[in-house]
Amino acid sequence: MGQKVAGTVYFKVDGRQLTVTGEAEAPVGDVTRDTIAPGYFSEVDRVPYLKVSAVHTPDFPLDEITQGTDMTVQCDFKNGKSYVLSGAYLVGETTSTGDDGKVALEFHGNEGRWVQ
Repeated sequence: MGQKVAGTVYFKVDGRQLTVTGEAEAPVGDVTRDTIAPGYFSEVDRVPYLKVSAVHTPDFPLDEITQGTDMTVQCDFKNGKSYVLSGAYLVGETTSTGDDGKVALEFHGNEGRWVQ
């Protein structure tokens, strides 16, 4: 029997659902590791984040998203899991493209957790 693991995602910023194209990304772990020598590694805390490609609809909450500094952002994936980012704020240079009507968003935050 097949099991659905990918497809349409649902993305909310402070409870307000955005129209997205399904291009969403969340980290799987809390740290990144690099090998120093075989059997020895360094470990650095990873900044919790969520990335998504949203559609720049007429009711897109542009001011709320660009000015928010303590948002709750949630992405519901088709595999039945959700990633919730708290204390979230927008990072990087965000632009709206006219040829496909999309806005690439990247949020960082204080805490990110996977929930079912």
